[in-house]
Amino acid sequence: MGKTPTVDAPDRGGVADGPDALGYLLRQASAAHRLRMERALADIEVTPPQFLVLTLLASHPGASNAELARIAALSTPTVSVIVANLLRIRALARRPHAIHGRVQHLDLTAVGRNLLAACVERVTAVEIELAKGLSKPEVGAIRGWLVRTARTTAEEARPGRKPGAVQPT
Repeated sequence: MGKTPTVDAPDRGGVADGPDALGYLLRQASAAHRLRMERALADIEVTPPQFLVLTLLASHPGASNAELARIAALSTPTVSVIVANLLRIRALARRPHAIHGRVQHLDLTAVGRNLLAACVERVTAVEIELAKGLSKPEVGAIRGWLVRTARTTAEEARPGRKPGAVQPT
């Protein structure tokens, strides 16, 4: 029996693609965090995406579905389903745009503000547990890396940019 020929893996600049790879570990951590969030919010029947929309509307009152989708990096149809469910429980209210007839502004209602406060209480406990054992500088470094990673990804997704292409500086 002959030896199986080996094929050199493409050079990934020292980045692995297996279980020790940052991307793989980030995905695993994200899945674990989402499960913790689902469990923390389950008793008040709020999903993590609904919590996200409530949070975004608290900081961007009057946003439209399309604006929420862009900010949250979700599809507009996904945000429409989330918003419809929050409207059904009266956590949100719509109001017409002053100029564009088809655009609807969204705002938190009193029910929505109370629901968001209950969510924040639960999510804060998850966040404290997530940072357990880390120093403030370590949390700051992780937060900075996550923000840079998200910004880089958003920049790469700009229209007209070719995926993986090196852009001039």
